[in-house]
Amino acid sequence: MIPHETHLQIGSLLFDGLDQIDLTGPFEVLSRIPNATYRVYAKTTAPVRDVRGLHLTPDATFTDAPRLDVLHVPGGFGQEGVMEDDEVLAWIQRQAAGARSVFSVCTGALLLGAAGLLRGRRATTHWASFHLLPLFGAIPVNERVVIDGNWIFAAGVTAGIDGALRLVAELRGDDVARAIQLYMQYAPEPPFDSGTPERAPVAILDQAKRAVADITAQREATARRVAARLGIAPFNG
Repeated sequence: MIPHETHLQIGSLLFDGLDQIDLTGPFEVLSRIPNATYRVYAKTTAPVRDVRGLHLTPDATFTDAPRLDVLHVPGGFGQEGVMEDDEVLAWIQRQAAGARSVFSVCTGALLLGAAGLLRGRRATTHWASFHLLPLFGAIPVNERVVIDGNWIFAAGVTAGIDGALRLVAELRGDDVARAIQLYMQYAPEPPFDSGTPERAPVAILDQAKRAVADITAQREATARRVAARLGIAPFNG
């Protein structure tokens, strides 16, 4: 836990085509951390659209970002568009090197992999891309939230809220995390038990796999190309 009198700089990456809940779910949590500044950073300050069309505007550009204590990397279909963007990857590398904590949500983990930062790390990501983690040298762990030292990985989409609460507990203690959870009234009671491949009905899972087949194949091709360029040996444990 970091002393409460220590001010924290928290920053999230923003890019076109991300899944807004990967960003805004953790935002609801991280923006409530006491004695902290939370900002959203992108290559430019121009608004972008999330994968469903929602407009989002960054607070500042990469060059205006201080050294962050917490780096938050979301995912979404737009992750594919920045997997080989040297400017984005270099910023991730710089900020991760000096951060107290690195936090990825969904396929944000693949961006960390493309930045060469997953070698030997226990990690998770969205179920449709989980099989790609070993390509970047990561140790895949099929859990909703995975903690590896001061790195936290959340699985798909809504798991970012869980991961963010775990991060708050690491930074400011369990009671602060509990208070934020209470304020948000975060006590999920979903009407269906269909939130993971293991629990979803077979027909629903097959339908979901078909719906993301094209982006999954594209992600695999990109992941293999990027990993080969980085000279990463896939994890085979």
